[in-house]
Amino acid sequence: MSKNKRIVIIGARSSVAEQCARLWCKSEGVDFVLVGRDMGRTERVAADLLVRSPTSTTKSIVVDFQDPIAIQDLVESLFQDGGIDLVLIAHGMLPDQLDCQKNLALCQETMVINGLSPALFAEAFANHMEQLNHGTIVVIGSVAGDRGRQSNYVYGSAKGLIVRYAQGLQHRLAGTAVKVVLIKLGPTDTPMTAQFKARGVKLAPVEDVAKMIVNAAEQGRSTTYIPGKWRVIMWVIRHMPSVIFNRIRI
Repeated sequence: MSKNKRIVIIGARSSVAEQCARLWCKSEGVDFVLVGRDMGRTERVAADLLVRSPTSTTKSIVVDFQDPIAIQDLVESLFQDGGIDLVLIAHGMLPDQLDCQKNLALCQETMVINGLSPALFAEAFANHMEQLNHGTIVVIGSVAGDRGRQSNYVYGSAKGLIVRYAQGLQHRLAGTAVKVVLIKLGPTDTPMTAQFKARGVKLAPVEDVAKMIVNAAEQGRSTTYIPGKWRVIMWVIRHMPSVIFNRIRI
């Protein structure tokens, strides 16, 4: 039986998730389960990890991220092969806010993929981890979930759901050895934020972000703003009186 740490990554082809995986297998072998929506892209991530870490193993799986039955069946099948040390839930999408306002199907998909789907995955893993009294659940949220803003409130509302969900799950598991780590991510330099980079928005390097996520997971922190400056920025935004907030465009 392998003595490697067992890590499951939901949304394995995301740039943030891929960088985290590279860090996890840098110093030791890891048995990865890579879950995505596109087998070709997921297997390319797997091949890269095996080149970097010959003592690691990978298993690529494709699942419908919007199907609760498929999610439950997948997670149950994973635990049939043994316990899981860590799951990183990192999938998401970031369409334009105006497009969401005009297209309710896109609006729905944005809310489901960024909010409901990660919560369903986390719930499925939590049920098994609680029984085994072992494991860490890392959920990638966003600073956009801290306060609704006209520029991204559809995406932000989904990430706001993640905040409340993670808080409740942390409360539920407080007396166990299972850790729930919520990452509130600021704008990061990935393909998903290419439109912001084109407009000159300053984005955090994905390599730096991944290092901070891996560190937060290792320490089992309940909530971490990444980069850390966003804790202060979002505190100001959350506490700004509406009479002032409604006059600015952010």
